[in-house]
Amino acid sequence: MGIKVAKFGGSSVADAIQLAKTKDIILADPERRYVVVSAPGKRYNEDNKITDLLYLLKTHMEHNLPYEQVFQVICDRFTAMALNLGAQVDLTKEFATIIEKMRAGASADYIASRGEYLNAMITAAYLGFDFVDAAVMVHFDENGKFLAEETNESIRRTLKNHEKAVIPGFYGAYPDGEIKTFSRGGSDITGSIVARAVGADVYENWTDVSGFLMADPRIVANPKPISSISYKELRELSYMGASVLHEDAIYPARIANIPINIRNTNIPKDPGTMITASEEGSTGRIITGIAGHKDFTVIAIYKNMLSHEKGFLRRILGILEDYDVPVEHMPSGIDTLSIVVSSKVLNGKLEDILEEITRKLQPDTIDVFDNMALVATVGYGMSKRTGVSARLFKALADSGVNVRMIDQGSSEMNIIVGVENKDFNTTIKAIYDAFVDVE
Repeated sequence: MGIKVAKFGGSSVADAIQLAKTKDIILADPERRYVVVSAPGKRYNEDNKITDLLYLLKTHMEHNLPYEQVFQVICDRFTAMALNLGAQVDLTKEFATIIEKMRAGASADYIASRGEYLNAMITAAYLGFDFVDAAVMVHFDENGKFLAEETNESIRRTLKNHEKAVIPGFYGAYPDGEIKTFSRGGSDITGSIVARAVGADVYENWTDVSGFLMADPRIVANPKPISSISYKELRELSYMGASVLHEDAIYPARIANIPINIRNTNIPKDPGTMITASEEGSTGRIITGIAGHKDFTVIAIYKNMLSHEKGFLRRILGILEDYDVPVEHMPSGIDTLSIVVSSKVLNGKLEDILEEITRKLQPDTIDVFDNMALVATVGYGMSKRTGVSARLFKALADSGVNVRMIDQGSSEMNIIVGVENKDFNTTIKAIYDAFVDVE
């Protein structure tokens, strides 16, 4: 029998109703042996996430404000969940321990982690699984650096003694046992590192969406789902703004070549999106997805015989580094070079940067174009078909979009176009319509 690690996000474990759905999902497949849970999320739009309430509790205590009511709201929510599920767990003792540690000056990390901790205890009792605290398996050094290999061995060794277990996500511990949370990626990271440690066949990430879509549904009406995507394609779409798993949450599974399946707790029959190491994919389409960002600035430099000038790129990158401005893209020609940066990181530095470029590099001209947007079209199918660029640029021309910049990666799995901010939505719609049904 294989092993599946199933991680359930905050919306999937928000209350007893949602936890009942997760139980049906877990018990429907005996290979789902290890479960990672987040803290309860919102039950409705005006509701609060448990983690937000815990941070609020900490703030009240630090500023000597009444905190008892906030703490009672948290306790009541967990108590109601346990009662409604019939989960046999002594929450009263846990609540007493938490408030005692808080009064003694517990860290913000400890307080924030208690949502996952309590939820995992309830879920384990409800499922009849073992509860295994992440604090005993997920390790950080004294400086808060995550110890990947030590953690991998610790989880592998610990879970070998548990046929089925529920593990709280989001945190681990320093060498002295103090709680340390992940800065980004939260419970998704825990799920991925558990999947790697136990040698899972699949890491299932259960949330409130049925996988990824080819484009932003706020821009394209009812975009088609992505059935399969490679890690590299996902990285490209994520970088360009697509709402996907954080890179830190993908890495442990990727290095172990474990597929990640994004699934919908509310529609469990949907196959979702499978993230794999394969570069071929199975979408059957030329492109996999479209994503982008607004608000870039392009610094366009022209200098005669630029291609013969040694150290030009190094010097211009050095200037930007001195001003702490990262470069997003850098398309070039024989005598031209365009530097694409995020407008927000310039933050009043543009004039000084231009002055220094002029003084040190003496270009013939410098032009600045702001209010620019970048749109990436991503897919391995692009590299195997002729006419892809022609179709893309014809679609943009037919939609009246003026392309101000073009950049294509060496892998030929993406084409990035620079357009004005006002043409951002039109660009994504035009590209989607041009490729959505093309195989």
